[in-house]
Amino acid sequence: MQRRNFLIGLGTALAAAPQALWALTENGASRLINALVADINAVIASGKGETAMFREFERIFQRYGDTSAIAAYALGVDGRRATTAQKKAFSKAFQGYISRKYGKRFREFIGGKLEVTGVRKVKKWYEVSTIAHLKGQSPFEVTFLVSDRSGKDLFFNMFIEGVNLLLTERTEIGAILDSKKGDIDALIAELKRLS
Repeated sequence: MQRRNFLIGLGTALAAAPQALWALTENGASRLINALVADINAVIASGKGETAMFREFERIFQRYGDTSAIAAYALGVDGRRATTAQKKAFSKAFQGYISRKYGKRFREFIGGKLEVTGVRKVKKWYEVSTIAHLKGQSPFEVTFLVSDRSGKDLFFNMFIEGVNLLLTERTEIGAILDSKKGDIDALIAELKRLS
């Protein structure tokens, strides 16, 4: 769970790179990702308070992640009965929730390395295969999916040792919604509260 939480957060930042990933060599892509990790570590090492740091991670997620698509998938079929205002409020609350939840995990990457092992086109998106090396842990595989379906290249999903980010978040959001007896407004309020 710790690996997954950290890497989902890292994935939101990796989304900055997708357009270049399939245009570059493997070495070039590795250098680009290392630069992104350095930027993330710069936020961590900036001395900012936790709240300010989470704002930075939310900005990264908003800018480089396909937030609307990820939020819509997480809400699932319940999105059909949500009003336009509820969908918008859920997307915003979900964005903050993800940023806080996984932003806390970025510290784990200090001194770590993410190595690109391959990039290939799959249907209408690109699959970026990587090996993650974190201190004190065995290397493990992480696959990132990026697409331009929103009009620009954005991160929309990832797999950590076969565990699917979108399915995981849909399950967790569904469980929260069930605990709120299907009340979407209560779900939104809960996401704003959760770290």
